[in-house]
Amino acid sequence: MSSEQPSCQAPPAHSHPHDAPRAHSAQRRLVLAMIVTGCFMVVEVIGGIVSGSLALLADAGHMFTDVGALVLAYVSVRFGQRPPDARHGYGHRRMEVLSAFTNGVTMLLLSGWIILEAAHRLVTPAGVRSDTMLIVATAGLLANRGSLAILHRGSHVHGGHDHGGRPLEGVQEDLAISGAAVHVVGDLLGSVAAIVAALVIRFTGWTPIDPLLSVFIALLIVRSGWFIVRRSAHILLEGTPDHIDAERIHQDLRRVAGVATTHHLHTWSLTSGEVLATLHVRLQPGAPAGEVIPKVRERLRLDFGIGHATIEVDHDP
Repeated sequence: MSSEQPSCQAPPAHSHPHDAPRAHSAQRRLVLAMIVTGCFMVVEVIGGIVSGSLALLADAGHMFTDVGALVLAYVSVRFGQRPPDARHGYGHRRMEVLSAFTNGVTMLLLSGWIILEAAHRLVTPAGVRSDTMLIVATAGLLANRGSLAILHRGSHVHGGHDHGGRPLEGVQEDLAISGAAVHVVGDLLGSVAAIVAALVIRFTGWTPIDPLLSVFIALLIVRSGWFIVRRSAHILLEGTPDHIDAERIHQDLRRVAGVATTHHLHTWSLTSGEVLATLHVRLQPGAPAGEVIPKVRERLRLDFGIGHATIEVDHDP
């Protein structure tokens, strides 16, 4: 018969004052990129309505998803700085995931509207002002380039240190900005597609190119939206992270001196890249928990990227 001791938890993560300047710099860049992208999104909507171009409206929709990605990155950086409190034991980091899921669903709905409208325009062609379309699409391309320049300015990881496996604050901020930049790069393709459509209409008068390339842009949005929904839903449902192999963890931990066996392992993600775990560890007779458990926790952190583990200790009689 085994006796149980109180569980051993990893110390709560904490932030450091010297992380604040990096976080503020990241927030400033994200807000500036949001302003540039958001303002030009409005310009493209107006340009799409005036020119009659669905491709421009689709590109504006893609820019809307970029704004969403920038908001997510901002939420990730800003809320990641908030410490846990009585009502939020793990802090506010799940806001990033919840926002991502909402953004992904919106992207899928938006792309569905674009595809339906494109089908309607293929059946009932509409006139397109190619000159206006070309000017706005080219300006949109330049706006995206400007947003990329803002995001990449100063987004380099400098020195730092790690506590308890929690990702470095600077690395998190750079990852958040890099993720937002990927969305903006995707929108560059949308702007190029709109420019191509404008040139084809200008020189050939073949207006079906506008809804056809709108579908191409919509498919870009679907691809990104589905990935975001699938990934964020998996985290919200507390699914096992993709890189976690439970059997390998059990085998690895059994090689730690003093460990007899492990069981009841559960792993999930708090946010993308931040993995938590609970498990039971049965110690060998006479093995001191105070020495063995820190080794187990270190093995989880170094080999599997699990930064916070709650470990229930069992002793053989």
